[in-house]
Amino acid sequence: MEIDFREYKLSCELRGHEDDVRGICVCDNVGIATSSRDRTVRFWSIDPANKYRESTSKIMLGHTSFVGPMAWIPPNEEFPEGGIVSGGMDTLVLVWDLKSGERVQSLRDHQMQVTGIALDDHDIISSSVDCTLQRWRDGKSVESWKAHNAPVQAVIKLPSGELLTGSTDTTLKLWRGKMCVQTFIGHTDTVRGLALMPGLGVLSASHDGSIRLWALTGQVLMEMVGHTSIVYSVDSHTSGLLVSSSEDCSAKIWKDGGCVQSIEHPGCVWDAKFLENGDIATACSDGIVRIWTAHQDRIADPVELQLYFSQLSAYKSSRKRVGGLKLEDLPGLEALKVPGTNDGQTKVVREGDNGVAYVWNAKEHKWDKIGEVVDGPNDNLKRPMLDGIEYDYVFDVDIGDGEPIRKLPYNRSDNPYSAADRWLLKENLPLSYRQQIVEFILENTGQKTFTFDSSFRDPYTGSSAYIPGGPSIEHVTSSKPAFKHIPKKGMLVFDVAQFDGILKKISEFNSTLLSDQDKKHLSITELEISRLGAVVQVLKDTSHYHSTSFADADIDLLLKLLNFWPAAMIFPVIDMLRMIVLHPDGAKQLLKHIDRNDALTVMIKKATASPAVPANILTSVRLMVNLFKDSCFHQWLQSHCSEILDVFSSCQMSNKNTQLAYSTLMLNYAVMLIEEKDEEGQSQVLSAALEVSERENLDVDSKFRALVAIGSLMLDGMVRKIALDFDVETVAKAAKASMELKIAEVGADIDILTK
Repeated sequence: MEIDFREYKLSCELRGHEDDVRGICVCDNVGIATSSRDRTVRFWSIDPANKYRESTSKIMLGHTSFVGPMAWIPPNEEFPEGGIVSGGMDTLVLVWDLKSGERVQSLRDHQMQVTGIALDDHDIISSSVDCTLQRWRDGKSVESWKAHNAPVQAVIKLPSGELLTGSTDTTLKLWRGKMCVQTFIGHTDTVRGLALMPGLGVLSASHDGSIRLWALTGQVLMEMVGHTSIVYSVDSHTSGLLVSSSEDCSAKIWKDGGCVQSIEHPGCVWDAKFLENGDIATACSDGIVRIWTAHQDRIADPVELQLYFSQLSAYKSSRKRVGGLKLEDLPGLEALKVPGTNDGQTKVVREGDNGVAYVWNAKEHKWDKIGEVVDGPNDNLKRPMLDGIEYDYVFDVDIGDGEPIRKLPYNRSDNPYSAADRWLLKENLPLSYRQQIVEFILENTGQKTFTFDSSFRDPYTGSSAYIPGGPSIEHVTSSKPAFKHIPKKGMLVFDVAQFDGILKKISEFNSTLLSDQDKKHLSITELEISRLGAVVQVLKDTSHYHSTSFADADIDLLLKLLNFWPAAMIFPVIDMLRMIVLHPDGAKQLLKHIDRNDALTVMIKKATASPAVPANILTSVRLMVNLFKDSCFHQWLQSHCSEILDVFSSCQMSNKNTQLAYSTLMLNYAVMLIEEKDEEGQSQVLSAALEVSERENLDVDSKFRALVAIGSLMLDGMVRKIALDFDVETVAKAAKASMELKIAEVGADIDILTK
C-alpha cells in the first residue's frame, strides 16, 4: 500500500494495562496484542462498528513477571483464530490460543529473561539474556546454542530462512542453522531492536541512540540519528516509512533517512509498530497503547486530542525543574505581593512554563526581576520515590524504642512545619515529636536560614509555632554569628541504586568468564546468581528492613567475587555491598568479615590498584560513604582514616560523580571525627578538604561539600588554628566571590571564622 507522508495524529487510546506497556505484536488485520510490566498479554480486536478503533477482547494471564516480546501465529488447524507466543522476565515462553485466551504451552529452558521471539514455520525461536537461542518444537526444546558472548536482545527470521540476532555485545549476527555466517559491526552500544526492510536489508535500533539500515553482507547502508536516548525498537512499512521508539519519550517517523515527525509521549516509548492499514501503534510507560493515523477520517475528535495534549503538557511540566525545584511546585506571581524580609532576598516564581527569579529591593520596597532560571546539569537526574511519587528527599527516620524505620518524604518547596505535621498524622505518631522532625528536616536539607511566617497558627493548638533559637522577646537579638551551612550534622549516604542493572552486569561478567576456558573456574553457578537476585529483593523492600536478614552465605558469596574475579569486573559487586551496608542486618553481617579478615581493606587495595577502573573508584568511595550510616563501622573508619583518604586522593577523579562521592566521604569523616574529638583525624580531613576545594573544574556540589567540611571542622572541631595556618582565608575569599550562591554563602561562613 503506497501512502505519501502526511503528519500522524492521535486516533485513539487503548486503556487497560496497569503498568508500562512493553511490546506490540501486529496480528495481521485481526488486531494487535500488547504485553506489559503488569504481567499480562492483552489482545485488542478491531471493532468493525467503530472504523479502525480497537477494543480489548482477551486478557491472558500466566506470566509471573513482566512480559516483553511476542509473535503472532496465523490461523491454522491447531489455532483456528490464531495464537500468540510471549516471552517474559520469568524466563518462560508461553503459547496462547486466541480463541479461548488460554495458555496451551509453557516452554521452560532459558535461565534468564526472554528477550525475543520469532517463528520459523512451526518452530518457535527464542532469545535470552542467558546469551542463547532456543528452538522449540511441539512444546520441547530441540536445539540450543550460545549466540553471543553477552545477552541476546532480539531475534528475527529473514525471508531466506536465516535468523538475525542483536546483542549487548553491540553486534548483529546472521545465522544459517547454528552457524554464524556474518557478524555486523558498527553500533557502539547494545543492539536492542531488529526489523526487516523488504527489498533493502535489515534495520537495527541501539542504545547508542542510532538506527542503522544494513545490507545482508554486513555493510551499513544508512545511519539515522535523532533520538537523544536509547532506541528500543524500529519497524518499517511498505510505503518506505520507518518508525522508532525511544527512552527520550518519543516515537519518530523516518523517510529517506531523515526524521519527518517526532511524536511526543507522556513517558518512555517501549515499542512502536506499523499496522496493516498504515497506522502506528505505540507502547508507553504510562500504561497506554496509542494508535496514530495519517488518515483524516480516523483522527480522534477535538476533545480527545485536547485531553491528550493536556496529559502531555502536565507530564512535561512535572518533569521540568528550575533551580532544583519542580516547576509545578513553584508559587505563582501572587507570591510577589508578599514583601521580602531582607534586602537581597531572592524568590523564584512560576510564569507560564518558566521559573523566574526576583530579588527584594528594600530601598524601593519592591521585587526586582533577575531573569529566567534555567535547568542545572543535574536537574533531570532520577529523584527518590515513595508510594509512586517523586520527592526531593526521602529520609529514613529512626524513632527508636524498637519501632521500624519510617520513610519521611520532603520537597524543598514544602514548609517544614506543615510537612512534619502531615507526616506525624500519617504515621500516627505523637505531635510532641514535631520540633525534632522539623529540626531534622532543616539539618538534612541545608535550610539553616528557614524563616518561619510569624502569622502561622498551629492547626492543632491554634497557637504560634515554636521557632528553634527564637528570642523570648521579639526585639532581642543575638550576638552569635548566624551561619547558613555549618556545622553539618548527621551523615549523608548514597541510597539510590539501579538493582536490575547491577544484577545484569554481574550476569554479563559471569557469562564472559564462562566463555573463557582459562577463567571459567572463576564463574558462579545459576543457583548463586539466583541467590544474588534474592539479596536484591530484600534490598528493594526497604519497608521491611527491620524484619529481614541475610544469610552468612550471601555475604560470603559477594566477598568471594571481590576476591577472585578480575579487578575490571568487581564494580557491580562493590555497588551491591554499598546498598547492603544500609540494611541493619547487612551491616552487622559485613562487620563480622571486617573483624575476621578486614575484607574492606582488601577490597580498597584491589579497587584502586593501577591501572584503576573508574567504576571501581566510584563504587568503592560510595561504599565508604555509606558505612558512616551505621555506628558499628565508626571505629574501623576512624582507625583507617589516613589510609582511606590517601588512597582515594591519589586516584584520578575527573568524573563529577566520583568527585561528589569523595567530597561526601570527607564531609562524613568531618562529622564523625568532630563527635569523636579526634584532632589528628580532623587535621587529616581538613588537609584533604582544602586540597579538593582549590581544584579547578570541580563540580559545584563537590566543592560545596568540601567547604562545608572545612567550616564544620573549624566551628565545632579542634583545628581552627591549623586551618588558619593552611591559609584558609584565601579559600574563603575565593568561595565568597563565586557566582554560585551556595558556594558564596559557605565561603562567607568560613570567612567569619577567620576573624
